[in-house]
Amino acid sequence: MMRLRGLYAITGQDLSQVEQALASRALCALQYRDKSADGARREREARMLARLCRAHGVPFIINDDVELALAVDAAGVHLGRDDGAIAAARARLPGRLIGASCYDRLDLAERAVAAGADYIAFGSVFASPTKPGAVRAPLALFAQARALGVPLVAIGGITLHNAPQVLAAGADCLAVISDLFDAPDVAARARQYGRLFDEAE
Repeated sequence: MMRLRGLYAITGQDLSQVEQALASRALCALQYRDKSADGARREREARMLARLCRAHGVPFIINDDVELALAVDAAGVHLGRDDGAIAAARARLPGRLIGASCYDRLDLAERAVAAGADYIAFGSVFASPTKPGAVRAPLALFAQARALGVPLVAIGGITLHNAPQVLAAGADCLAVISDLFDAPDVAARARQYGRLFDEAE
């Protein structure tokens, strides 16, 4: 299984911005997140994004929807607390990436890894414009979770300014939405994040 490290972009945004991000060559993964009820549109968008990601060699991950991940031949799926059992997803998606949101709880991370998760996400590590009511996860969790032996993703309110302290805390990936896709030059912003990982080595 691939080892994730780098900028983990999350989008429900337009294709032109995604193409810019992928062209930066700075992404370790791209997740498609769309909570709308329009299944046909979601599948259409996911198929287009999956093709783009394959063309750029970037793993494409579907948020919350195992069946959509199968339908578009995605590299994997990311599951939250209420999105179904990891073991069931593993049975449906053998050999593909399965990520799990663990919020601010090490015990959830331990259970997720035991059930077959390939990576885990903690957050919101900072106040998030996308999910302003999200529980806050202390940066100390990353050191505590290191023994689990899987990549650790930080999400929530991450910017270029605060990203170095998240990497210093032990995160392998930075999941970014607003600070990437709201940037005037998405590709340039992605490359700036990529340089943070080069500097952290």
